[in-house]
Amino acid sequence: MKILTLFFLIFSLYGSDSFITKEEYAKMLYQSPRGVGCHKCHGLKGKGMVLGRYKEGNSTKVIEAPDITKLSYQKFKKALTSSKNRLMPHYFLTDKEMKTLYYYLKRHR
Repeated sequence: MKILTLFFLIFSLYGSDSFITKEEYAKMLYQSPRGVGCHKCHGLKGKGMVLGRYKEGNSTKVIEAPDITKLSYQKFKKALTSSKNRLMPHYFLTDKEMKTLYYYLKRHR
């Protein structure tokens, strides 16, 4: 709850030029948009990670989070807002938050 309160405090003060930079806000948002950070599945730079493995017959299946650094903004936004294929949590992000996340990924790939 403390993290959530801190996030909302920082978010509400984001418009102030002296409080937090766009870079700091983008990093914070990537690491904890609504409790579970993007970096937990997509890695610190958005390149994706192996989430798990399981046996199916004689083969091993791998579940991976994709590399999100090469997506167009339209595909990125669709992935964040789509209700299909919900392995990824739905964060209910604002347009400004989605643009900030996209900015962060493009700056840190």
